[in-house]
Amino acid sequence: MKSLLIIFLSLSVVGLAAQENTNQNKFRQLDNELPTPNTYRSASGAPGHEYWQQRADYDMKITIDDENQKLMGSEKITYYNESPNDLTYMWLQLDQNVRAKDSHSYDIRSSGLSDRMSSGQLNRLTPSFEGGFNLESVTDQNGKALKYTVNKTMMRIELPSTLKPKSSFTFNIKWWYNINNTREIGGRSGYEHFAEDDNNVYVIAQYFPRMCVYDDINGWQNKQFLGRGEFALIFGDYNVEITVPEDHLVAATGELQNADKVLSKDQKKRLKQAKKSHEQTVTIATYDEAEERMQDKKTRTKTWKFKADNVRDFAFATSRRFIWDAMGVPMSDGRTVMAMSMWTKEGDCLWKKYSTKAVAHTVKWYSHYTVDYPYPVAWSIDGSMGMEYPMICFNFGRCEDDGTYSQRTKYGHIGVIIHEVGHNWFPMIINSDERQWTWMDEGLNTFMQYITEQHWERDYPSRRGPANKIVDYMKGDKDKISPIMTNSESIFQFGNNAYGKPATALNILRETIMGRELFDYAFKEYAQRWKFKHPSPADFFRTMEDASAVDLDWFWRGWFYTNDHVDLSLNNVKYYKIDSKEPKEKSKREKAERAKERENISVLRNREQIKQTLNEQDTTIDDLYTNYDPLDSDIIDEQEYQKYLASLSDDEKEMLKGDSHYYELEFENVGGLPMPIILEFAYEDGTTEIKRIPAEIWRFDQSSVTKAFTTKKKVINITLDPFLETADVDTENNSLVPDSQPNRFELFKRSNRRRGGGENPMQRAARAKKLQENQP
Repeated sequence: MKSLLIIFLSLSVVGLAAQENTNQNKFRQLDNELPTPNTYRSASGAPGHEYWQQRADYDMKITIDDENQKLMGSEKITYYNESPNDLTYMWLQLDQNVRAKDSHSYDIRSSGLSDRMSSGQLNRLTPSFEGGFNLESVTDQNGKALKYTVNKTMMRIELPSTLKPKSSFTFNIKWWYNINNTREIGGRSGYEHFAEDDNNVYVIAQYFPRMCVYDDINGWQNKQFLGRGEFALIFGDYNVEITVPEDHLVAATGELQNADKVLSKDQKKRLKQAKKSHEQTVTIATYDEAEERMQDKKTRTKTWKFKADNVRDFAFATSRRFIWDAMGVPMSDGRTVMAMSMWTKEGDCLWKKYSTKAVAHTVKWYSHYTVDYPYPVAWSIDGSMGMEYPMICFNFGRCEDDGTYSQRTKYGHIGVIIHEVGHNWFPMIINSDERQWTWMDEGLNTFMQYITEQHWERDYPSRRGPANKIVDYMKGDKDKISPIMTNSESIFQFGNNAYGKPATALNILRETIMGRELFDYAFKEYAQRWKFKHPSPADFFRTMEDASAVDLDWFWRGWFYTNDHVDLSLNNVKYYKIDSKEPKEKSKREKAERAKERENISVLRNREQIKQTLNEQDTTIDDLYTNYDPLDSDIIDEQEYQKYLASLSDDEKEMLKGDSHYYELEFENVGGLPMPIILEFAYEDGTTEIKRIPAEIWRFDQSSVTKAFTTKKKVINITLDPFLETADVDTENNSLVPDSQPNRFELFKRSNRRRGGGENPMQRAARAKKLQENQP
């Protein structure tokens, strides 16, 4: 009996699996794709009542050796175990090891040879840069060496004793590394050398061993850093001392703590003025002052001290070449955020005009649509790249040699600043796992970038966001298109997949699926729920539905879990009008239709060539049928019509008297991605009307649907997706012209009796004559 029961249960499981595999309806729920809700993450998408996350505080001392382009550092890390689990070891990220000679980041890049190769191309075949962390010591707070293991870009530290829940562990690390030249070997951070004055600009990040995330989803997120998938980090407080040449200016995450020791009297005075200036920037360190520092380099050093609370990372920039300006951004809670920029003279034509105002603009509008910017400063730094960190980002934008700039450079400069400053929200505040899901920060941020750009200038030439801008990508080779829900390191066409497509999807949700009011509320709710926490894709998907009462499972599946594209086709249009049954009108209409049908070449030639027919010569052969027209109306038709009218209600009589036009449209889903059907009806009087059908019309047939419409005016053209808002890849099948002559249908389907109960025309004529004679 037991064996039979096991077999039965096994067959049941197989049966359920087979049933699941056969359910390919695009509107089925995402239950199998999303993780099961629990006490840490609720079914609504909000953090659960037992949600937890780890924390780490850092005290660091950093020195820049400008002569040798080296960074030396020491740090004290206090790690807090807020999880319910015992920990016996910890993982830290050693991101600089991505540039070590034995890094897998070199090995996994495909490469080839051609007839002509540059020295740079040949050098990249075998790395020569001595990159990577050089660890000098790893000790506990008492100076005792800790056992550790380095595995490429990850380091495991063995804890001397189990780290219990609600307890902490403090340890120290000392290290140094060679700073990479970003112009020669690239990188998210490093230094740029200016040969003309022999000075460097440093934009420094990923420069210290950082704690990995330990959470309820992955345990330790210790996936190796291969160069593409960015960072998963935890929040903490930072106290950082940065020692640089004394004539350098420093911008960093956090607030400057020793301004009296590192800033001049004039600089401090200008900063106070800038905080009160909300419309125009105030220059803190001028172009001329930068020129003086470049020509008279100092060898002594100065230490800048910064403090940053509740941030997930810390970055900084330093150079004697910097020009600096600032302005205040008033916040709704009464605070003033300092928007600031530092740049080199090579970008002066752009940066002095746009950078800090773009920072302030971003702080304003991202705060409006998500959560208020919580930090005291927001920096934009001329780093000849685009990269983001809490309170500071590195951006590009340089002038031509004659001090001018192109239109593309202008909007690229403004756009990258909005984008990188916007990363303060995604992922610096709403702290998603970049190593796993690039789209959760880049996609959401690119969407917000588009909205913010449109607030900058009407018809701002945004690169991404509008649906029509993703069409070329989505209609491409499917073998080279990954679903959005693909790990960061395995994505084809990284920019389109992780930036463009999710940004477009969210814009379509806002404009076409949900509407701005519902979307904006739900999006803001997501930001509020997950600020200073670690959201997952499921948390985002569930919150957007929970806060809007819109079932979006079909949308997430199609746009995020597949590489289907949108191609809806308007295949056919049938035009109808109600047959009023009024005898004389019907007779006139049917005769006109018959006359048109008879206008063929044979009839026309016979009329011309046959001078006289026999019955025209001999009228004795004529009878009733000679001139009989079955389309003529008679008294019998009139009586039947009156009986028909008597059977109708008052509303039905009004419908019969009306002049409504009816159109039956046939649609096909060619691309596979279900989307709303948006139609523009163009009328013969020159007006137009938009009709919107929700995507759920496809729920029972994902390949073709038919939909009928009633109009008060005659339609001369119908266009599908007239505003290009669904990313339809083929607009050639989106428009049709209806027939000018309608088909007719009866208001009610009645019994299909033969005319006159089967009597022939002679019998009918006699009956009609008799009825006519009996008329009063």
